[in-house]
Amino acid sequence: MTYGVDQLATMMDDWLISRPVGRIEALGRGAVTVSGLGAVPALGDLVRFGAGPDARRGEVIGLEAARVTILPDEALEGLRVGDRVVHLGPATLAPDDTWIGRILDPYGLPLEGRPLLPGRKRRAMGATPPSATRRRGLGQRLETGLRVFNTLLPLVRGQRIGLFAGSGVGKSSLLARLARRVQADVVVIAMIGERGRELRDFAEKVLGPEGMARSVIVAATSDRSAAQRRRCASAAMTVAEHFRDAGRQVLFLADSVTRLAEAHREAALAAGEAASMRGYPPSTAACLTSLCERAGPGEDEQGDITAIFTVLVAGSDMEEPVADTLRGVLDGHVVLAREIAERGRFPAIDLLRSVSRALPEAASEAENAVIAEARRLLGVYDRAEMMVQAGLYTPGTDAQIDQAVAAWPKLDGFIAEAENGTTADSFRSLAGCLPRGQKAKPTG
Repeated sequence: MTYGVDQLATMMDDWLISRPVGRIEALGRGAVTVSGLGAVPALGDLVRFGAGPDARRGEVIGLEAARVTILPDEALEGLRVGDRVVHLGPATLAPDDTWIGRILDPYGLPLEGRPLLPGRKRRAMGATPPSATRRRGLGQRLETGLRVFNTLLPLVRGQRIGLFAGSGVGKSSLLARLARRVQADVVVIAMIGERGRELRDFAEKVLGPEGMARSVIVAATSDRSAAQRRRCASAAMTVAEHFRDAGRQVLFLADSVTRLAEAHREAALAAGEAASMRGYPPSTAACLTSLCERAGPGEDEQGDITAIFTVLVAGSDMEEPVADTLRGVLDGHVVLAREIAERGRFPAIDLLRSVSRALPEAASEAENAVIAEARRLLGVYDRAEMMVQAGLYTPGTDAQIDQAVAAWPKLDGFIAEAENGTTADSFRSLAGCLPRGQKAKPTG
């Protein structure tokens, strides 16, 4: 079969008889200095320490005239000065359609113990985004299974949004609900730096058979090296690009970009880069923005990569470097608030701090009027809440506050509702939350 021959040819790329070999010259600071490889390696290339079952890999993170700096994928224990180091070449991945439903590591190796064959074509993990002058604009509105995303915070094809949240406020659960319900042909999930025990639980219980049936999970758990955790996001995006180039609609989920930034910081500091932005090196911004730019609408006959990136924000600090960088390049951000989660409303979306840049184009004039009215009432209630809760407000004093107080319980409940119908049904439900006689009307 032609397909079998192509797969065998891809696998034989790793069976080269002759490869450049160097020797370990120094060890320390989490990195390895190697000499003897000459001018062969390039930044980002992979190397191998040792052979057989004890072999480990590393990534080239620094180049000098006679020396190469390597960031190992595992601890330095057991390595010695003088050990052989084999140059493997650029980091590539050969995704295949049969990877759907599987869990793999950043090298494309299966983590469940079952065989996993490579695809026909090797792809560079550091691929460039589609041409800015040829890629399409954002596409049609997507059904998400959640009324708040079908109305107030619409998600459209090719859009890139961020979920900004602290720990324990329902971020992973919301991500899994979106993975199961958002309209897409394939879902690619990058689990970066997650706790090891959570990987199987996420796949079997949180995502479930329904979600796994159309998903590929690329994982580098928290015990993996900085090199593997950093490569996890690029590997997952490479898989997403494979399906996009085949004309499919892809949903890309990355959890979390903050851990990607932390892994990049470890690698950059080992390479000698100085920290500046609250401990992050200057190259962190380029690392994050280049990943985000690879997602989005495709060109010509390609599909789109609709992306959702989670960001851990300690103390709801939206001005910290990772959050601030991402807000500038994404097409919207959704903020999950701890105080909302603590009172038991999930998803704990703080609507007034969340924005979808797909609006107003993603909604009709009448729908935009309903959204604007709902936001206005929530804003009025937010400004008057302390006064109302303290009993300092007398009903009838201000008509706008009276309307907001009447609408708030309905609007708050609406944000937590799952969608059992269509987006049109969601808008009718949202309009029903507005005070009688105050429903927004289309203009003109």
